[in-house]
Amino acid sequence: YLNCFYKAKAAGRADLIPSIKLRHCCLLRNQRCVVAYLYDRLLRIRALRWEYGSVLPANVRFHMSAEEVQWFGQYKKSLASFMRSIGGQEGLDVTQDMKPPKSLYIQVRCLKDHGEFEIDDGTVILLKKNSQHFLPRWKCEQLIRQGVLEHVMS
Repeated sequence: YLNCFYKAKAAGRADLIPSIKLRHCCLLRNQRCVVAYLYDRLLRIRALRWEYGSVLPANVRFHMSAEEVQWFGQYKKSLASFMRSIGGQEGLDVTQDMKPPKSLYIQVRCLKDHGEFEIDDGTVILLKKNSQHFLPRWKCEQLIRQGVLEHVMS
């Protein structure tokens, strides 16, 4: 910017100075808009980690650039490291119970075959398509977000 400004002044072309200033202001505005757009995308990608968990659906991942996928991976690792560092030996999953639960157990329906699923008391449940189960909410929230289970309202 200053280089063009001084060249125009030295060449006696003071009439070009307003055009140079306008072009420079336009470039700065475009730069601010691009940075704001990229920051908004990063905020949305960060929200995807909280919504879907550590594995993104293929249709979401398809619309992300390689750098965004890399940033998501780094954010995922950073969040996992933080969750391991708090809450004792097992860590604390801060992504669970995003809204306070009304009850600790919920009725869920399996939308697709998932296989065996173990709950805290050691019980193993076979999640087959269209089967219904009464499970602890915190154990199935992740599967609900991934589309394996759906909450059945009774």
